[in-house]
Amino acid sequence: LQPCGVGQGLRVKVNANIGTSSSFPCIEPELVKLQAAIDAGADAVMDLSTGDNITASSRAIINASTVMVGTVPIYQATVETIKKRGAVVEMTKDDLFDVIRMQAQDGADFMTIHCGINRNVIKALTDEGRIMDVVSRGGSFITGWMLHNDAENPLYEYYDEILDICEEYDVTISLGDGLRPGCLADATDRAQIQELLNLGELTQRAWDRGVQVMVEGPGHVPLHKIQENMERQIQKCHNAPFYTLGPLVTDIAPGYDHITSAIGATQIGWLGTAMLCYVTPKEHLGLPNREDVRTGVITYKIAAHAADLAKGHPAAQIRDNALSKARFEFRWRDQFHLSLDPDRALAYFQEGRHTDGEYCTMCGPHFCAMKLSRDIRKN
Repeated sequence: LQPCGVGQGLRVKVNANIGTSSSFPCIEPELVKLQAAIDAGADAVMDLSTGDNITASSRAIINASTVMVGTVPIYQATVETIKKRGAVVEMTKDDLFDVIRMQAQDGADFMTIHCGINRNVIKALTDEGRIMDVVSRGGSFITGWMLHNDAENPLYEYYDEILDICEEYDVTISLGDGLRPGCLADATDRAQIQELLNLGELTQRAWDRGVQVMVEGPGHVPLHKIQENMERQIQKCHNAPFYTLGPLVTDIAPGYDHITSAIGATQIGWLGTAMLCYVTPKEHLGLPNREDVRTGVITYKIAAHAADLAKGHPAAQIRDNALSKARFEFRWRDQFHLSLDPDRALAYFQEGRHTDGEYCTMCGPHFCAMKLSRDIRKN
């Protein structure tokens, strides 16, 4: 057992999403990505598999992982319902709850449950309108099911039964934000806020049963609205640990969304978010490969550490000071080992390098400010 704490007063954690898709159903590449995420420093992974045989995928990831693993039961319930009955709208409550119990039995540490969507949230969505409507995959499954069947969300209606399962198997609920904004124009609208109010109610009900809770957050949010989103979550959800995807602070950088999201992640982490879900360069474009996963985790480790520094976490500054001292003293090996990505730092350093002297190729042997400073000190 390798316990990991998520919440106030602890360092900001980083989650990496992996999992099969219908286009790439093979589990072996996902196990490679799992190891890449762990090697890069991920504190958690989520299995978002939607390919064939999700049970095997989920169990393989849980068995191989040395960090906590999250799942999204509605994905498996949807895939199996489509196979059996042809459409997600034919899913029954038992289809969904059987998967929740099975994944809990298999050892999932936390589960994303989209139980904050109810009829009031759907009404707020349809009354106000959006550019991108519902962008959460689980949220779209539930919304479509509710509208087709003219029925309440079973995850909301029978929430106490979910708490029974989570209490029995000690599973943390990650309250899913099924109506998170998928673009800046939809950020902090009535549907998002109405769902957040529901999540606050569900948080308290879980705590009353002794079930641990995280609350998931947006999404795509412009920089000037991030503080408002964090403050609303703290107020409405009783300061439960917040778990956010980014947020992305602009919509116009496909291929670079690990950067656009890390900007928002750094700020919302500083303001109080407990765990950051990474975004890879492939976001909105395709299933990430091993290198995309590694890049996403490293990018988010930077964001999380920057947030820890800004919050004054007592251990955060120690590493920065140690690396700075190694850099000034030209202790290259120590500098690389203290960095978040030693292999990348070493590779860049070695490009075009012809000597082990006290300089890099940016300034050369005669114009390095740190070398000149050290010479002045000596003289």
